[in-house]
Amino acid sequence: MNTCAELNKLSNNSEIDKQIWLQNNFQVYAVTNTNGNPDGLLTSYYEPEFNASRTAKNGYEVPLYRTPATLQKQKPWFTRKEIDTLAEAKSQLRGKEIVYLADPIDALILHIQGSGKVRVTEPDGRQSWTRVAFAGTNEQAYKSVGRWLIDQGAIKDASWRSIKEWASRNPNKVQEMLWANPRFVFFKEEAISETDPTLGPKGAQGVPLTARRSIAIDPASMPYGTPVWLSTKGPTLNENRLMIAQDTGSAITGAVRADYYMGSGFQAGELASQVKQNLRYWVLQPKTSN
Repeated sequence: MNTCAELNKLSNNSEIDKQIWLQNNFQVYAVTNTNGNPDGLLTSYYEPEFNASRTAKNGYEVPLYRTPATLQKQKPWFTRKEIDTLAEAKSQLRGKEIVYLADPIDALILHIQGSGKVRVTEPDGRQSWTRVAFAGTNEQAYKSVGRWLIDQGAIKDASWRSIKEWASRNPNKVQEMLWANPRFVFFKEEAISETDPTLGPKGAQGVPLTARRSIAIDPASMPYGTPVWLSTKGPTLNENRLMIAQDTGSAITGAVRADYYMGSGFQAGELASQVKQNLRYWVLQPKTSN
C-alpha cells in the first residue's frame, strides 16, 4: 500500500472517515523501555519570536551568526567566552552577522531552542518576518545556565521568566552566567512560507513542524515520520492524540522519550517551559498484506 498516496485522498474527508481508515490500515504497537517499563518523560519546546535589526545600532547589539569558514577544520571551535573575548574568534565571525537582537538572554533562548522567528527592521526602515534556523554549533559541551543559577541559589526554577527576572536584577553578572554555557549555536536564514505562515521550522526530518502535532524523538529508537499515539496527563498537558515523529534533540534519548512542539511565540513558550510529565505512547505501522 502506498500509505501517503492513500492518505492524501482523505484530505477532505471527515474526521470519522480518517479514523476508520487508520484503524483499518494500521497496527498499533506499545513502546516500552529496554526494561519493559512503558512510562517515560515528555518535555516541550517552541519557536521564539523576537524583534531584530539587520544592522547593529543602539539597543540592538547582540548578533546572531552564520557558521564561520573554519568551523569544519577546528573542532571543537572557540567557547562562548572565547567568542566574546578573543580577537581571533571575533575576526573569523566578522561579516557573518545575520541580525542583531536587543537582549543577550533572547539570543541565548534562540541558541537553546535552535530556531526562531525574528521581525527584522532593515536599514531603510522596512520590517518583515524571517526565520533563523539551526546551522551548527561550536561543538563545545552544553551546560544549562538555569542549572548554574539554581546551584548558586539565585533562582528556584529554571524557567526563562525566572532567568530574565534574575538578569534584570543582576546586570553585572549576566555575562558570567552566559559564559557558564560554553556551547554556541550558528544559524542560517530561511524564508517563512507566504502560503502558510503558521508552519514551524524544519525539524530533523527536513519538513516543517506542526504545532501540537510534531514531536522530537530519539532516531535510534524510532524512524522519522512514524505516527505516534501519545498519552500524557499532567498539570500542563492532558492529552491523548496522534503525533508525528519529525525532529530530535541532544537531550532526547531513549525509547519512551519525546519533546512536544508547542508552536511559535510567547504563549507557546510559557506552556512549553512548564511541561515535564509522564509519557506513554504507541506507534502505528501499516498492516502488511496477507
